[in-house]
Amino acid sequence: MTTLLIRHAVIMTMNADDSIFTGDLLIKDNRIAALGERLELEEVSVDRVLDAAGKVLLPGFVQTHIHLCQTLFRGRADDLSLIEWLKERIWPLEAAHSEDSVYYSAMLGIGELIRSGTTTILDMETVHYTESAFQAIQESGIRALAGKVMMDYGTEVPLALQETTDQSLQDSVDLLQRWHGKEGGRIRYAFCPRFVVSCTEELLVGVRDLSAQYGVMVHTHASENQGEIAIVEEQRGMRNIVYLDHIGLARPNLIVAHSIWLNEEEKQIIRDRGVKVTHCPGSNLKLASGVAEIPELLAHGITVGIGADGAPCNNNLDMFQEMRLTAYLQKVKHGPTVMNAKTVLRMATMGGASVLGMEDQIGSLEVGKLADLQLLDLEDFHVYPSFDADWHSRVVYAATRGDVDTVVIDGRIVMEGKVVKTVDKRIVLKEADRSLQRLIERL
Repeated sequence: MTTLLIRHAVIMTMNADDSIFTGDLLIKDNRIAALGERLELEEVSVDRVLDAAGKVLLPGFVQTHIHLCQTLFRGRADDLSLIEWLKERIWPLEAAHSEDSVYYSAMLGIGELIRSGTTTILDMETVHYTESAFQAIQESGIRALAGKVMMDYGTEVPLALQETTDQSLQDSVDLLQRWHGKEGGRIRYAFCPRFVVSCTEELLVGVRDLSAQYGVMVHTHASENQGEIAIVEEQRGMRNIVYLDHIGLARPNLIVAHSIWLNEEEKQIIRDRGVKVTHCPGSNLKLASGVAEIPELLAHGITVGIGADGAPCNNNLDMFQEMRLTAYLQKVKHGPTVMNAKTVLRMATMGGASVLGMEDQIGSLEVGKLADLQLLDLEDFHVYPSFDADWHSRVVYAATRGDVDTVVIDGRIVMEGKVVKTVDKRIVLKEADRSLQRLIERL
């Protein structure tokens, strides 16, 4: 067992009482063992002490919708709407992936995520080479719920992304059996049918049954774009969420990304069935998809997290940007008092943990929880003054990813002094470019 003591930090616990105090936090192995204003540890052997005076300690961010396999495509699918973005750029690019390109795309994204304070992700990969993404997740130390994307239906889909229903289900189960629960539970598997437009009913029903059999989450896109909804209505005779409920997929283990264009019936289904929602404001703006009704969903008691989506529709994976957009978009529509900093920061931490069904393990700094946390150095011009500070405001409205100094995941220091220790930046940047060059040659 190893122990890490963090001293003299401003600790934002994000617990039920939203306690904030200056003090210490003790990590034993991979869990929080104690925290308080002054820990007396004469009888405890401490392997490492971090003096965090002047720094802010808070839970690591939980991003509930990421595509690591798309990080290589940053800047290659700009200024398009969703369906064109997929058919003209993303699907052809994903179809040209190899083991190496998926690995370095994942490593590139993970480096960026850790560098900006994210400790847990929900990651949807592409059809093939998901094993390479899991290898990157394993080596980097990030906590992840991830799965291969599933696509057995649709027009204008590149041949390399076309799979049979049986193949898609079997490949997913094979990956689940190899990776679910790995690294002491740091890595978990989720079934990831892309969206109704890309999936037969047979596949979706198979996912429903297999997810129940194995007790895992299901993650899909739904109601992101009005054109998408029109296609689903034409093909299936009903709207997205209504259809997912019709086939029995609308359950507490379902996580739907975006959910911008919901009618009242669909909102009621999401609330009554316990479906979880992930909000991606940067992506929704860039693809001109729309603005989700987040205050209304929260008022209905629906669990909502935040995700950056993928690099080609954002174009970064920065939770600080996503938090500000989450707040600002709603203020324009509903007034300045809606979506305050405390609400948004909770969505980025405990909200994300609840979306993943991990609220008892991550999302707040409490004794017994997994040690996933970040230290922010807010001793700089853009976050001062600090006198009588509103800490939520400083983090959400003023801080940037450049302020993240140290990141701990599963009790392990994965970044310190703004240097990521588990991802070799020099190699990853070089190999990302080389992988992309080879990928483009395969198009």
